[in-house]
Amino acid sequence: MRANREPRTLTARRSQAVLATSCPGGCDGGKARLEPAPHRGPGHRCGPHLDRRQHPPGWAWQWLSSHPATLRQPRELGDCRARPMGHPCCPHPEPRARRYKCGLPQPCPEEHLAFRMVSGAANVIGPKICLEDKMLMSSVKDNVGRGLNIALVNGVSGELIEARAFDMWAGDVNDLLKFIRPLHEGTLVFVASYDDPATKMNEETRKLFSDLGSKNVKDLAFRDSWVFVGAKGVQNKSPFEQHVRNSKHNNKYEGWPEALEMEGCIPRRTTAS
Repeated sequence: MRANREPRTLTARRSQAVLATSCPGGCDGGKARLEPAPHRGPGHRCGPHLDRRQHPPGWAWQWLSSHPATLRQPRELGDCRARPMGHPCCPHPEPRARRYKCGLPQPCPEEHLAFRMVSGAANVIGPKICLEDKMLMSSVKDNVGRGLNIALVNGVSGELIEARAFDMWAGDVNDLLKFIRPLHEGTLVFVASYDDPATKMNEETRKLFSDLGSKNVKDLAFRDSWVFVGAKGVQNKSPFEQHVRNSKHNNKYEGWPEALEMEGCIPRRTTAS
């Protein structure tokens, strides 16, 4: 008699294990349990079980079409986004948000240039300047350095003319002046700071950047963070500019303020001289 009962006991236990592990990882995200699965009824779809005490988780210059950052809620433990694609509890995985040129969340209109730039973080992480999905300056390209990182771009074609870094702490400011004095009408100027952008600045330097559309360069100081897009021949102050002062009371890093990030869309110029 004992020999006849033992197979039935093993069969019952195996059946319970199959029920409890029909959704790998468990429908509630837990580990498989060798216990009877709760009754789900016809048409039940796999997902986290909530009882009645729980609730579901609830840029004057017409050169900018800005894209504000989108705040995203953290993933819940039972959210399908936290599970691998193809998980049986998530038969229809959420599509990933599409990213456009230079990582912008929305596409730029036709005949516009998409850009994104980030200033350096303290004296550790170098700046980045991206235009039309091409990285013009970055640490990976090994063409950035302490001071001002400047990319000159043809405002009609969007092609890079030249990119250079100028040391504003120990370098020669005349190198910078020779670079920006002879700009042609319509040339776009992308500037991103790294570490110290201002110690070597003189009045002529500040005036040249002001003529390119900067309103903050007159106040730029030691270790400030600064990103700016201007152009030769602009009539008004550029709205493509951000500036954060170095302040020991408000700095994000010990001796430097936070890094700055700016993105947008710049209309191509129809002609250039």
